[in-house]
Amino acid sequence: MSIPIELLNKYNVAIPRYTSYPTVPIWQDGIDVPTWHETFKKQFNLFNAKDGISLYLHLPFCESMCTFCGCNKKITTNHSVEDEYITAILNEWNIYRELMVEKPVIRELHLGGGTPTFFSPANLDRLLSAIFDTSIIHPNHEFGLEGHPNNTTKQHLETLYSLGFRRVSYGVQDNDAEVQRIINRIQPFENVIRVTETAREIGYHSVNFDLVYGLPKQTVAGLEKTINEAITLRPDRVAFYSYAHVPWTSRGQRLFDENDLPTTEEKMQLYRMGKKLFAENGYHDIGMDHFSLPHDDLFKARQEGWIHRNFMGYTTQRSALLLGLGVSSISDTGISFAQNNKNIHDYYRAVNGHRLAVNKGYFLNDEDVDFRQYILDVSCTGKTIFKENNRPMLEQYSFPELKKLEADGFINWDNNGLTVTELGLHFIRNICSAFDLHLQRNKADSDKPTFSKAI
Repeated sequence: MSIPIELLNKYNVAIPRYTSYPTVPIWQDGIDVPTWHETFKKQFNLFNAKDGISLYLHLPFCESMCTFCGCNKKITTNHSVEDEYITAILNEWNIYRELMVEKPVIRELHLGGGTPTFFSPANLDRLLSAIFDTSIIHPNHEFGLEGHPNNTTKQHLETLYSLGFRRVSYGVQDNDAEVQRIINRIQPFENVIRVTETAREIGYHSVNFDLVYGLPKQTVAGLEKTINEAITLRPDRVAFYSYAHVPWTSRGQRLFDENDLPTTEEKMQLYRMGKKLFAENGYHDIGMDHFSLPHDDLFKARQEGWIHRNFMGYTTQRSALLLGLGVSSISDTGISFAQNNKNIHDYYRAVNGHRLAVNKGYFLNDEDVDFRQYILDVSCTGKTIFKENNRPMLEQYSFPELKKLEADGFINWDNNGLTVTELGLHFIRNICSAFDLHLQRNKADSDKPTFSKAI
């Protein structure tokens, strides 16, 4: 459907992506580590045997810096760093193993970065095998990795396939030579073709492309060409991300001349054009910038109402406990969050000294748990039911926002719950924000930039 430009302009405000609630800026520095230990143990005992756990391994190294990237990364061409980092992650894993009363059942695993394929296939095998040797692999597990088209080899893909990986995501971003030059990501499309075809020949059943709109020097014609080229390969999933210009947290973005960024109006055109092309080529809007073809498990999970969302994005696995290993990684027990040190030397010092590297986090109260569920419901299934005990907070903060959203055709709602409309699917972040009590309570309290804009 056509998205009215006046609504895009109206709702293009700075709001979170809601990979967590409460969102990271609300978390406290100096987390109470003993309380985190006890909370992790309690939740592990509650969920491991029933659902298994999710693992996220952050592998931060890159050989060159993509200046648009907001991830925690370490730039180096020295591959001897692989051994030290693997030792540290395994030390951290062993600390967590001591908090587990039984073998962990691994239901989901994701290798993120940085550039996971910076590591050699042999070293990835060594790292993962050491974790798997002390675990049980769930029969319905889902393992995925982020691969760089320039350095992902057939051996990488074969090694990880033999370890149970069936999903791979490639950062395509944009094929235009001028855009690639200015973001320092020189990546011939031939490499994307090579790694996509290789993955499918080996047996990977889900290939995702990350595409980004709003990059410096990007034009509608250029991005249209990129999307059409990408679609010729029929990626099973596409993540169509808005470039988040947050130079106050990402130093590499300070290298951009902001005059090279698309204007708000131009970015809107990029967004609308991309969504139109995906729809015309058979891709279904899952929500929050994600699209999939009908055969993919992500689409099936969305249709059947069992899709889940966590720090790894949308997932078909509903594991309630996510354990993040590695520098800056985030763990989620369902009732608490903890983030590791972002400085790699601080991370090494902690885990090699047999201490967890967590230094920031949040313990949810009952209100947080309930409103987190509303946000998960809206972002995953497009509907939610209100709890009676939340009525005072809903009436004070959420209902006034819902009235505005209803007036613009995004939702249908009453005092019992809401359902997102077809138009509202394009504004999921805005709808979720109605249940962000921390945001609603502090709307007028700060003019400091915190979040990127919705579009």
